[in-house]
Formats: sequence, C-alpha cells, structure tokens
Amino acid sequence: MGPDDRPRTSRPVDPADWTPWPEEFADAYRAAGYWTGETFPAFLSDRAARFADRTAVVDGPTRWTYAELARRADSLATGLSRLGVAEGDRVVVHLPNTAALLETVFALFRLGALPVYALPAHRRSELLHLVDSAQAVALVTSDTQGAFDCRALAVQVREETESLEHVVIAGEAGDGDGLTPLESLRAEPDPALWAGPAPDTVAFFQISGGTTGLPKLIPRTHDDYLYSVRASADLCGLGPDTVYLAALPLTHNFPMSSPGFLGVLHAGGTVVLAPDPSPATALALVERERVTLTAVVPPVAMLWLDAVERGSHSGRDLSSLRTLQVGGAAFLPEAARRVAPVLGCTLQQVFGMAEGLVNYTRHDDPDDVTTETQGRPISAHDEILVVDDDDRPVPDGEPGHLLTRGPYTIRGYYRAPEHNARSFTADGFYRTGDIVRRHPSGNLVVTGRAKDQINRGGEKIGAEEVENHILAHPAVHDASVVAVPDPYLGERTCAYVVVRGERPTRGALLSFLRERGLAAYKIPDRVEFVDAFPSTAVGKVSKRDLRRTSAQPGT
Repeated sequence: MGPDDRPRTSRPVDPADWTPWPEEFADAYRAAGYWTGETFPAFLSDRAARFADRTAVVDGPTRWTYAELARRADSLATGLSRLGVAEGDRVVVHLPNTAALLETVFALFRLGALPVYALPAHRRSELLHLVDSAQAVALVTSDTQGAFDCRALAVQVREETESLEHVVIAGEAGDGDGLTPLESLRAEPDPALWAGPAPDTVAFFQISGGTTGLPKLIPRTHDDYLYSVRASADLCGLGPDTVYLAALPLTHNFPMSSPGFLGVLHAGGTVVLAPDPSPATALALVERERVTLTAVVPPVAMLWLDAVERGSHSGRDLSSLRTLQVGGAAFLPEAARRVAPVLGCTLQQVFGMAEGLVNYTRHDDPDDVTTETQGRPISAHDEILVVDDDDRPVPDGEPGHLLTRGPYTIRGYYRAPEHNARSFTADGFYRTGDIVRRHPSGNLVVTGRAKDQINRGGEKIGAEEVENHILAHPAVHDASVVAVPDPYLGERTCAYVVVRGERPTRGALLSFLRERGLAAYKIPDRVEFVDAFPSTAVGKVSKRDLRRTSAQPGT
C-alpha cells in the first residue's frame, strides 16, 4: 500500500478515550495556582522572548540560542503542516538525543499535533504498537542510531501499518524509499498554519512501563505537565546559570521533566545533549561545557563513580558539577554515600513515574535522608496512600502498596478501560505498583514492585510482553519471565521456558526474539529450560517460586 492510498484515520483526542480530572479537582488546582493555562506553544514563545540570546541547546558543535530554537521550530511546523500534519494528529517521535528532537516536538506543539514519545531503543515491535495504538499519521526518526539503520526499520513500519502517511528522517534519506528528509521541510514560518490548543487538552502521549503486554499510552495535558515542570525547576533551584547534561534518552520522563530539559528551558538555562551516558562521553562534556546538573540511573552513576575513583577519569575537572540526580531505580545507600566524596557534588534522589507523581530529596535534607530515601512529593496536593493488599492503610515504617492522585497524576490511560479498572481506584487514586515505606523524615523508601514488571537499570520491562514473543517460537510450549536481583542493574530478566519437541539453544531463542524486533534491553539476560513451572494452590504459575529459584546462588 502506497502512502497516498492510506486512509486518513487521525482525529483530535476524543474525550471518551481518556479520563480528565473531575471538575472539582481541576478547579482546586487552578485556584492553588498549579494550573496556569500555559501551553507548550506559549512556553517556547515566552522563553524565546525572555532569553532570546542565551544558549538553549548544545549538540556537539551545534549551539542554538532560545531565539534560534523557536525560529527553527516555527519553520519546521510550517513545513510539517504543508506536508499534511494537522492539529490533533498523532506523530510518533523516535529520535536519539539530538537538537532535532527538540525542534521537532516544539514544531508539533506549534501545530497542535501530539507527539507520541518512543524510546531510541525501540524497534519494530514497539513502533508498530505505538503507531497502531495512537493511530499515528507520521513517524519522525533518525537515519541511523550507531550501526543500526533506522531507515530500513521506518520503511518496514510504514508498510505494516494502516494509518501512517508520512515518515520523516532526521539525516540522510535513502534513494527511492519514499522517506521525507526533515531538512526538506524547512519553510518561512507561517503563523496562519499554527494552532492554539486549550491548556486542559491532551498535549502528548508518553508510554507506560508495559506491565501487562505492550505499553499503554499516557495522555498528558499542557496544564498538568507544565505544572510539574515549573514546580520541579523551582524545587531544584534552576536558573539561567544552569547547564544541564542530558545523558539519558530525552523521551524518558526523568530527563524530560524532573526537572529535565523542559525544566532547564523554563528557567533559561542550557541543555547539553550527550549521545550516550558513558564516562568517556559524559564526563568530558561535564568538563568542556561546565555542566552544573545532570541526571542518571543507578548503573550509570556507578560507572561514573568507578571511572573517577579508579583513576581512568580522575584528571577531569568536574568542579562545575553541583548536583547529580539519580532515579529510575533503587540507588543503594552504599553507592549513594560515594557520590559526594568521589564526584564532589550533591546527590539528589528522584523517584517518579510517567503517569505523574515525582518525589525528590531536598538540598537541605540531612545526609542520611538523601542517601537512604527516594524523596517526597513535589506538591502539597500530591495525595499519598500506603496500603496493604486490601487497601487498608499500613502503619508508618511498614511496607505497603503506593497509591497516589494529584495535579499531575493521570486519571486513566488512553483507550484502556479494562486496564484502568485495575490501575485506578474508584475515587481516582493511581495504583503505582511500587512497594514503599515511610521514612521517619516523611520521605518514601522504595522497597520493591508489586506489579509483574522488571526494572532493569531504569528500563521497565513488562514480563507478559516478552513471554508473548517467546511463545511465538514453534518449539516453546510455555514461558514465564521474572526478575533476577542484580547488584549493578537492580534487576535482570530470567526467562523460564518449557519446550515441546527438540529444545532450541539459548542463542537460537534469543536470535528469534531479536528477529521479531524486540528492543535489546528486553531480551532476557538468562534463559532456563525446565520441565514444568511451580504452581499456586489454584493452579496458576507461581512466579514467586520462580523468583526465589532464580535468586539462589549457582542457579
């Protein structure tokens, strides 16, 4: 099917497909000054006016001022509109940490189109799911990511979906493949083509951790998300002198808004883009650009600590670095205590989720609170419940399920009524799936997960999604994927497999998963072939027993 023959199915987000905040809550959030009516198009226009000549983005040799970022976004918005992208259209954004990502998303905001944020590591399986779930009319991706050819992937996705009309490539497009180079879309900005979205409407979609099958789409509004951006920037003390190193993929919630690149742009600071978070790359950028703030997941933090402590990067001048944020997974106190003496900066722990709630340790917290807890919520209106299996409150200090609602925590996933019934209470509390306890300071300490989800160094992996791919192998009778404790990544994945007929080799099974287009971080770290799974009293697979087996030494 050619691009011109595809039926146009995109439309503005139907109110029936997502769950807005009840009016009494929305009124309270506006009255408290949380929801100010600011939208993403206005956000960039305002900062471009206030900080016009300041450096907004650094990407290798590329340095854009705020005025240049806004001009490029407006130019690209005009070209995308003439291509056919319109208000309400969903556009999957699959880009690495490059300046093109920032101009693309702000161009889409200018049009009132909705970015759907894919991760750079996503491949065929995930991209097809996102395009189909959002009924996206366009995909914006890069030409290559390292040695991986994204152009071939883009062509494949286009041919296997019904809604996709356009594929835009940041970089070189191949001859005769029908892909549109991003550079070819630049045009003289035409404000007549731009939109003025309402602040309480959906601005973009993030993705859930995918605890049951493939990820769910998370609808975020201008009002709720920009409140979290402003509040995070204020809490973290950002200003025009902030130089932020974006070492993690920008389409993760953490480096996007906690306070992330959006918080830095809100405050008039500078965003430095790192192509990867390795010590060789990131620490050199800290030194060269005089970085003051950066955010990483625990495995990356430990790599940096080891690199400096063992001397391979001990000669770097890291004196500009004021704060290292660590989040995305549990950061063990033993590692947390190394940050200040080794890197010479303050540690700030961050615990949050794309669905909303974000917690921070504060800069004036005692050392034991900073190293042993994952912080407390941004907002006085963040409601927190810690409950047992029957939703009864547990005493402070006891572990329990974390439930939350507030001015930037969603009330439901997009077009997922059955999942929403499980993930949200009748009165609107989100069941985060985290097991926490309250520290005497009032901060939260994350002790584990209740959902069937694996947190591999900050990357969330839904066990059911991986199991479904394994079950597609003709020699597999059944599969069960569980988390394995790991001192470095926090958790790794272990796939228990029951075969029928001749057993495939581990390598053959993993190659099969890669050929199905599964992202590399979801490929199981271990594969164990077994005759049968342990079962519960009612005959279900006992993943608790499998986890216990996988955690035993020598297994």
